[in-house]
Amino acid sequence: MKQIELLAPAGSYEALRAAINAGCNAIYFGVTGFNMRANAAAAFTLDDLREIARICHEANIKCYLALNTLVYDGVIEDMKKVIDAVKESGVDAVIVFDPSVIQYAQEQGVEVHISTQHSISNIDAVKFFAKWADRLVLARELTLEQITYITEQIAEQNILGPKGNLVEIEVFIHGAMCVAVSGRCGMSLYMYNTSANCGTCSQPCRRAFTVTDKATKKQLDIDNEYVMSTEDLCTIGMLDEIIHSGVVSLKIEGRGRAPEYVDEVVRCYREAIESIKDGTYSKDRIMEWNRRLGTVFNRGMSEGFYHGKAFKYWSGEESSKATQTREFVGVVKNFFPEVSVAECEIQAMELHDGDACMILSKDEGVIRFTAEHMRKDESQITQAVQKDVITFKVPEPVKRGEKLYKIVPAKTKHTS
Repeated sequence: MKQIELLAPAGSYEALRAAINAGCNAIYFGVTGFNMRANAAAAFTLDDLREIARICHEANIKCYLALNTLVYDGVIEDMKKVIDAVKESGVDAVIVFDPSVIQYAQEQGVEVHISTQHSISNIDAVKFFAKWADRLVLARELTLEQITYITEQIAEQNILGPKGNLVEIEVFIHGAMCVAVSGRCGMSLYMYNTSANCGTCSQPCRRAFTVTDKATKKQLDIDNEYVMSTEDLCTIGMLDEIIHSGVVSLKIEGRGRAPEYVDEVVRCYREAIESIKDGTYSKDRIMEWNRRLGTVFNRGMSEGFYHGKAFKYWSGEESSKATQTREFVGVVKNFFPEVSVAECEIQAMELHDGDACMILSKDEGVIRFTAEHMRKDESQITQAVQKDVITFKVPEPVKRGEKLYKIVPAKTKHTS
């Protein structure tokens, strides 16, 4: 099996570290001003580019900047500054949509990946964009049969990108889907003056609606059905088919998701890729991966269009269907590296011996562990409450100010 890139989202340093630790081959991220997840993701800035590139390259993975918003005349010069900063920082490529960005990036010698927003759906479109880009993210609405035909034709017709290699194909394998074609939507701009194509979507499609008969003025609440809210994409049960279609990169959506989401999703798909390689990919393993994927944020799971099915799955839920959630417990006050012990102040929820926990770390990503052998004032305890300062062992180094959470079933989530 050829080398397959597992491409992970990173909306924060914690998510970046989580993606690396979970086994990704590359990450993509956005910066303030040109970020399609401007409302959801932590705001990286141009000052972060060099550090992100350093972290990724030291881990032997690549990093791509998503610069796929529309660009208006008033921000052309700002866009050029971003591309210049990418070139200087060592970031590996930019994912772009607006033709002005495509042109300027190519002029500056920055590798270009064409965003899914261009809805590339046929081999002639591939030929056109291959003049500008070394990688194309295909339209989300294609079937596996259509994708396979495109990758076969690229090889047969020897379609090369600017670097002289066969143009690469990238597809989405997991995460949120949009009711609009390949993510291009004007609904948010129309209703709230927040443009989806400039990264500020207010997601009106995820809301409940009342239908009004204009003639009689009678109204009908569409109860429990979010008619324009799509279920999330999940392809782990057909990942072997996607890989065999000839694509090069498997992309996980989720720059606005929490580090533990990135950790679990990347980890599951890494395991699945390796199992396909070694011949252990099986129904039982797929069931277990789906169970684990269900523990983190999701709106239900769908195979999208890959098998040619209509979006009958799209009447989903506004909120997450995750079976687990996290509860804030407290913050790290100190760390003793000689014994790998953390000192934490309990600020919210109680913590009990045996609770499943996580600490979100900028340096280590998601640190998961079980609370055991807790101590307070040199005495061992089985329960810690608000204002307690306690110590316990952790598997990785932590820093002062990092947050401690415990993991609980979603249906028993408390409020603090």
